[in-house]
Amino acid sequence: MRFQLAINLERLDGRLEMTDVARHTLEMVHTAEAGGFGIVWAAEHHALEMTIAPNPFQILTWWAGETSTIRLGSAVAVAPYWHPIGLAGEAAFLDLISGGRLEFGIGSGAYQREFDRMTPGLRQTDAWRYMQEMLPAVLKLWAGDYAHDGEFWQFPTSTSVPKPVQKPHPRIWVAARSPITYDYAVANDCNIMCWPFTRPHAEAELYRGQLDESIAKHGGTANPVFALMRHTAVYEDDAGRDTAVGAVTRTLGQFENLYRNLGDVENGFPREIPLDELEGREQYRPDMLEENLMFGTPDKIIEKLRIYEELGVDEFIYYASMGLNHEAQKRSMQLFCDEVIPAFG
Repeated sequence: MRFQLAINLERLDGRLEMTDVARHTLEMVHTAEAGGFGIVWAAEHHALEMTIAPNPFQILTWWAGETSTIRLGSAVAVAPYWHPIGLAGEAAFLDLISGGRLEFGIGSGAYQREFDRMTPGLRQTDAWRYMQEMLPAVLKLWAGDYAHDGEFWQFPTSTSVPKPVQKPHPRIWVAARSPITYDYAVANDCNIMCWPFTRPHAEAELYRGQLDESIAKHGGTANPVFALMRHTAVYEDDAGRDTAVGAVTRTLGQFENLYRNLGDVENGFPREIPLDELEGREQYRPDMLEENLMFGTPDKIIEKLRIYEELGVDEFIYYASMGLNHEAQKRSMQLFCDEVIPAFG
């Protein structure tokens, strides 16, 4: 099993200075590179302080200048928010200036709140159609001159400037949960990244099953990389556990506000929904969070990762952004690098 890092510039309230957030995020990337992580991912989100990522390629360009070996991925560029020529060019430029380190992740987008602002009138449930039109157009623009006459975009003969350094192009990743996206990814030689949120291991089994069904449906020869993401906190005692569970509970209360599109956001900060107001709140019980997420002592983390390895997870995505204070985040990352990764070397 190999390891990847997903990290956001994250503020859950106005007490954290943005400069401190930026410095901390870069320190985490440095630790990941030194500790054996293969990829670091930057997201795309808009008008939300808990996920400060207006352009993943701008973040990755920043990290490219501060690192030398770790690969740099967009997780994900949200297809409906882009024009194919712009997306192809920005991604290729990142590949150029990083010396061919781009991992190109593309997806449909998560929050209806963002669609209401970035693409008014588009329902989040329809956004997969944009992704499935966008990706082939980007690949053809990377290859050379190409004219496009699609449902959502039309443009005369154009090409990506610059072109990617990697040939024939950077690795492609798709964020997938539904069977239709697994089918598309397998049919188009894409790798998979999935996120079971806080749900039990059965959710990961469901995603692996959907991937296996798609592979069988398309001839049985495809072999995409299957990466799975979980919120991660490594600690040594009960105090560390309580801190991690408390932090992720607060963050999830804000996520629920966004997923339910309540509109209760002030200056970019979503109101936290208390657990007793959440439907299906049993999945947010402290014991279930500790069990379902990648929370635990180093030995427990290794045990959980072995279960994912047996399931067929090729690469684990350590999701660091969960409201944990910066010192606890750095301690968790160092424990993971020092005591967990060597078990899979």
